[in-house]
Amino acid sequence: MPGKAATATRTTAAAEGDVTVLLIGMRINHFWAVHHWLPVFLAMPRMLRELAKDPERGLLNHVLLAASPRTYYVVQYWESKEKLYAYAHSPDTFHRRAWAAVNGRERKGAVRGHVGLWHEAYVVPEGSYESIYADMPAFGLAAAHGQVPLERRGRRARDRFAYRSHSGAGERARKRVVARGELPDGD
Repeated sequence: MPGKAATATRTTAAAEGDVTVLLIGMRINHFWAVHHWLPVFLAMPRMLRELAKDPERGLLNHVLLAASPRTYYVVQYWESKEKLYAYAHSPDTFHRRAWAAVNGRERKGAVRGHVGLWHEAYVVPEGSYESIYADMPAFGLAAAHGQVPLERRGRRARDRFAYRSHSGAGERARKRVVARGELPDGD
């Protein structure tokens, strides 16, 4: 990764609470149909630039990947599923215009299977993800949420899976237990 220095240490992502991840991509079904797949191929970088100019929309980080010479995709990390939905449905975004064009071609019967589109969205609850980065600059989830020394979350994967932040629903539950006197404040 140009411009990012690797750290000679082991770290983990500083994510707390639920994590929203979108995998979105395309598959070139017919290489010779360039006029069908090239606009799709060029649309994603345009959307990513649009999102980079407006961080309030909620995209935290992304990674562009190639699965094969035919299949390309992006892993995106979002602040929340609500911000992901808001971007996808906002009438003032390039995504909305691009998706309307695809749907219009499909309604007219103009889609001939030259390019495939797909996405998968996940909301991963806290306690259902963990990460480790050895001698790596911030990448993936750590680039989206920051990184902390491994020891802060546990040296073993099971310890990192067991980590719970003191924010959101977990913090509210802890405060209720403290208020009932079942746990001293500060523990």
